[in-house]
Amino acid sequence: MGDAGHILGIKVLRNRAKRMLCLSQESYIETALLKKVITREEWEKKLNSVTTRIKDMNKLVMNFLVTQGYVEVAERFQLESWRIADIELATITDRMAVQSGNVEDAIAKVNDLNPETLDTNPQLFFHLQQQRLIQLIRDAKIEEALQFAQEQLAPRGEENQCFLQELERTVALLAFEDVSNCPIGELLDISQRLKTASEVNAAILTSQCHEKDPKLPSLMKMLMGAQNQLDEKASYPRLNDISTATLEDPSL
Repeated sequence: MGDAGHILGIKVLRNRAKRMLCLSQESYIETALLKKVITREEWEKKLNSVTTRIKDMNKLVMNFLVTQGYVEVAERFQLESWRIADIELATITDRMAVQSGNVEDAIAKVNDLNPETLDTNPQLFFHLQQQRLIQLIRDAKIEEALQFAQEQLAPRGEENQCFLQELERTVALLAFEDVSNCPIGELLDISQRLKTASEVNAAILTSQCHEKDPKLPSLMKMLMGAQNQLDEKASYPRLNDISTATLEDPSL
């Protein structure tokens, strides 16, 4: 095929591509036109027509506060909303003991609530002991930390490879003079305590036959999923920023 043939072939391909692009655009425009447009006024009218009981909303809020361990806020909310928590709020204070670094006190309180909680949850017990080791290292009690790691954590590490890896990573903190700048310095952060505290909180709730996960995040996921499905059929005031709950006007 000569140059003329190549040029002709390119023109044919370009024409086909142009035609396909036009068809695609026409299809998009047609789909957009078929979408139902719901104005803000119509949307808010529909929202206002939905009856939501204050009792159910308070229950949802209390569920979030309890499962997340916000004891003081839950107590205040309980007074203001007359919504009684399904669990004794004082039991959740054990979580706060871990956050403050008082792991021994947390272990004692968990055992007082239910002695089987730690016996049936070796991972939680290991993480509590790991937190004790981290606290000893934080307080520069090197000899005590080494002895505690050898006597309390090493035997559990021999039985569980994951525990052993976590133990080795924690003990590695002792190799650094300035632990704040070491690669595993995050073990000393408050986030590590919060992680262990959340485990304690979940274990307490489970032992008392309560839900350990909040319902609110699941409802938010359902909301976003429902909006994604609705996007295919209608243009409406969309909720894009959950933190502010601000509706955005539909694109026309």
